[in-house]
Amino acid sequence: MTNSKLTVLFIFIVICFSACTKDFLEKSPIIGITEENFYRTEADAIAGVNAAYATLQFQMSEAGHFRWFWGDIMSDDAIKGGSSDNDANDLLQLETFKGPTNTDHLEAEWSADYEGIYRANVVLEKVPGIEMDAKLKARILGEAKFIRAWNYYNLVTIFGGVPLADRVLAPSEYNIPRATADQIWDFIEKDLKEASADLWARSEYAPDDLGRITKGAAQSLLAKTYLWRKKYAEAKTTAELVINSNEYILVNDYAEIFTQGGENNDESIFEIQYMNASGGNWGRNNANEGSFTNVFTRARGRFGGFGFNIPTQEFVDEFFKEGFEDPRLKSTVFRIGEPMGDRGIFTIEETGGFPHLYYSKKYFNNLSEQAPFGDPAPNGGSNDRVIRYADLLLVHAEAAAQSGNESAARQSLNQVRSRVSLPNVTATGSALLEAIYRERRIELGMEAHRFFDLVRTGRAPSVLGSLGFREGVHELFPIPQSQILATNGALTQNFGY
Repeated sequence: MTNSKLTVLFIFIVICFSACTKDFLEKSPIIGITEENFYRTEADAIAGVNAAYATLQFQMSEAGHFRWFWGDIMSDDAIKGGSSDNDANDLLQLETFKGPTNTDHLEAEWSADYEGIYRANVVLEKVPGIEMDAKLKARILGEAKFIRAWNYYNLVTIFGGVPLADRVLAPSEYNIPRATADQIWDFIEKDLKEASADLWARSEYAPDDLGRITKGAAQSLLAKTYLWRKKYAEAKTTAELVINSNEYILVNDYAEIFTQGGENNDESIFEIQYMNASGGNWGRNNANEGSFTNVFTRARGRFGGFGFNIPTQEFVDEFFKEGFEDPRLKSTVFRIGEPMGDRGIFTIEETGGFPHLYYSKKYFNNLSEQAPFGDPAPNGGSNDRVIRYADLLLVHAEAAAQSGNESAARQSLNQVRSRVSLPNVTATGSALLEAIYRERRIELGMEAHRFFDLVRTGRAPSVLGSLGFREGVHELFPIPQSQILATNGALTQNFGY
């Protein structure tokens, strides 16, 4: 990692790993030059875990994930957008809960997650045998366990029970059936507990390693895992480990969080690194270090974007429900008449006539921040802020409220609100929980949390029912049909698809 950005060793990746394929299990065993000549030195171990990190950056097909596809577009916070209904029509079908089982979008998510798991498994298999500094070795293995757990966290929250590949698989093991969701969650907990024990605190990393996974990241994801499983006491206790570490604070200015200067700031717990000069291109971009999110979510017309992930009126209205405009709105969406950075004033005419009144602001990049060479569209430099300290505080608030400690819940909730000078919440009981849920919607708006929060808390049927959500079916997405076929039916489809 250099200059706060993850440097991926491309030659190593080409030598050591096969590219993502339609079947995540179609991975050749580690043989030849990799097995015989690699994983002998400390530098090899670092290179190996860097290759596992690289999968976090994957976007587009054949392997990639846009978290806002699932967290925002599938919720009541945003609609698909684009140039028309036929522009990424599969997303339109998914957001209206009529999604097909053979869409490339789910296929890419599945493949990217399992590529990350595969690469983490290689590190966990090969690095223990290397003679090297023991503390650094433990950290590298902790990073790999976190990456594996993160990918399984994506898979289980999107698909439910999935195949459990806890090691590099032999050819005879390729067609394995699905584990249960509980088995996957248990595995995630185990990996994150072990990772938390060995990872370093953020302050222990050298500046060139800024962006690597930390003890706080593992503990935060573990707290979120406990919250999913309704293990509220454990979630509260684990969140307090992060809070009491004094490694993270809320930055003073909410508006700075999603700027270029706000990357890897004091409240960043887990942030996927991107850079704006990688020279990546369209299509397969497994070695790309730039993000497509910037161009995809930016307005069309003179603003040079594709206009996806459009905030809804209902979402915007939520910012006014306390009788005034929540100050975070201006940092979350663009409204007509406002400047879109250095790209011009937002008007419907300047977007090419598309009738949207709002656009997402959190992953907007200025013209001056674009890649200085090549096609800037697939080379966006905005990091993906996956877990912020504000998120962790609200996890703690929810867990504390559910555990009966309402005073601690209000303290964490009001800490988030005080950052933007909002009055303290004094509610109790169910009203306190609703206040925490609402705060998550506003504080973390357009950050890919909303759909999963609705599902996790059981509110999705009532909130999304009018959009086509069916209880007992749409809490999960369909298993890609191609995976069912590739495993000769060893995988089974989720109910209702």
